[in-house]
Amino acid sequence: MKKLFYKYTSFISIFSVLTIWQLAGYFSLLPKFIFPTPLAIIKAFIREFDLLLFHSKITLLETAIGLGLGILIATILAILMDKYKLVYKIIYPLLILTQTVPTIAIAPILILWLGYDMTPKIVLIVITTTFPIIISILDGFKHCDIDQIQLLKLMNATDFQILKHLKFPTSLGYFFAGLRVSVSYAFITAVVAEWLGGFEGLGVFMTRVKKAFEYDSMFAVIFLISIISLLNIEIVKLIEKKVLKWK
Repeated sequence: MKKLFYKYTSFISIFSVLTIWQLAGYFSLLPKFIFPTPLAIIKAFIREFDLLLFHSKITLLETAIGLGLGILIATILAILMDKYKLVYKIIYPLLILTQTVPTIAIAPILILWLGYDMTPKIVLIVITTTFPIIISILDGFKHCDIDQIQLLKLMNATDFQILKHLKFPTSLGYFFAGLRVSVSYAFITAVVAEWLGGFEGLGVFMTRVKKAFEYDSMFAVIFLISIISLLNIEIVKLIEKKVLKWK
């Protein structure tokens, strides 16, 4: 029984919260108009399923493109920052600066500059996701065994060979740790950018139902965003297990 309890602790806690929430709404302890019950949210999800599916595809596409570009840019920058100290000193402060400015403040400016299509959303995702990945890769490079690097250099190994056979494999675990963070950031960033301006996507749909005072549909979108974010993190974990089999 203890093993079963510990195994399903998360499920039991979530189920308990939803049950209390449903009962509170049933006995009118919560205003249903602005705080719909879980059953009302499920009904809204079923009612708006086609629209939610359509807008989810748009948001996921923006997330995939932005995250893909973010990974590519972060990897290139991390390699350059590790090899050239001058590049590190130039780029690192700029990366820190991008993280100090709130996403909600950057998004309207990018939309004003780049329009209401996917472009500003993708750019914002790239800005948000590159920092955790760069820091993770650099941290992985720093944990490489110095003696092994010296040995490879004595064997006349090139910088590319050292990167391929030592630095890159060592940094993979750190890379996936940063990627899990970036995946969650990417999807939320896309929604926030859509919420501030756009024609399609879950953020746009959320704005529309909020203005129509359809709070059950709005909560359905919120739950869907949470579920997709968690699924994305689990997908990264599965990929990590496949890639890092030795772990």
